[in-house]
Amino acid sequence: MSETVLDVRGFNCPLPVLKANRALRGLGAGDSLRVLATDRASVSDFRSFCKETGHALVAFGEEGDVLSFVIRKKADPVES
Repeated sequence: MSETVLDVRGFNCPLPVLKANRALRGLGAGDSLRVLATDRASVSDFRSFCKETGHALVAFGEEGDVLSFVIRKKADPVES
């Protein structure tokens, strides 16, 4: 499993979540995406995004004005 870093510092809502969603599409199930953001609204946006999509918000941190979110991509739906 790998981790990809997405730097969306300086972008405001809804762009951090939209860019993260696009980045997650290119990852495999179980891979992680670390998002670096500065928009304070991202905290609630990423919590809501993960709850709605089924991806796991596995870590959140803050260093200075930079917010860090680690999102683990959910398993792809099984085709019948």
